[in-house]
Amino acid sequence: MSKEEPEESENEFMLRPMNCELNQLSMPDGSAMLMQGNTAAVAGIYGPIEAKLQKMIYDKASIEVSYIPVKGPAKIDDRMTEMYIKETCEAAIIVTFHPATAICINIQEMEDSGGMLACTINAACLALINAGIPMKFTIAAVNCMIQEGTNNIILDPDSTQLQDAKAEFTYAFDSVKKDIICCYTAGCFTEEEFLETIDKCKQASQYVFDFYRNLVKKYANVI
Repeated sequence: MSKEEPEESENEFMLRPMNCELNQLSMPDGSAMLMQGNTAAVAGIYGPIEAKLQKMIYDKASIEVSYIPVKGPAKIDDRMTEMYIKETCEAAIIVTFHPATAICINIQEMEDSGGMLACTINAACLALINAGIPMKFTIAAVNCMIQEGTNNIILDPDSTQLQDAKAEFTYAFDSVKKDIICCYTAGCFTEEEFLETIDKCKQASQYVFDFYRNLVKKYANVI
């Protein structure tokens, strides 16, 4: 039993394997195809471009997000996803660099096997880096759940594990102070459980930031 303990603590803050391809789309100014486990999304960035008159903000860039589900038309939940992505990315982008313009973020859902919101936020962040949009910090989003019955916290659960969830959480952290930029919760939980999930996800976010760093090094010659 004692032999297994170090391995358990080592894997405690690990997420599902992440894979990403940048510059896969020819039309956008920047793009990222991200897989977290079997969950996959493609993000494309257009901009800064001329803003539509009704959406123009004279002292900063306006951020527009379009989320396309894998099947059928966009639903109310998809509009909520757009709002989370918009507010998260808006916090990271230095919007005053390009006043009276628009930065459009298009997200295409490829496969949802759990943790879709975290995957889309991370894909959007990588696409913004790829497009060379000026940012105050990068963002790492992490999903977790509390298991029904055991109250165990499971990081980055897949869709099968989520069937046993009594609560689900998605947090996005900034790369500078590790402050929470975005918080999504569903289900029933105590304040203690809430704080514990924040702590676990914050520690796991370092894995995402390290992934970004290694990816940018790999693509440094083409970005």
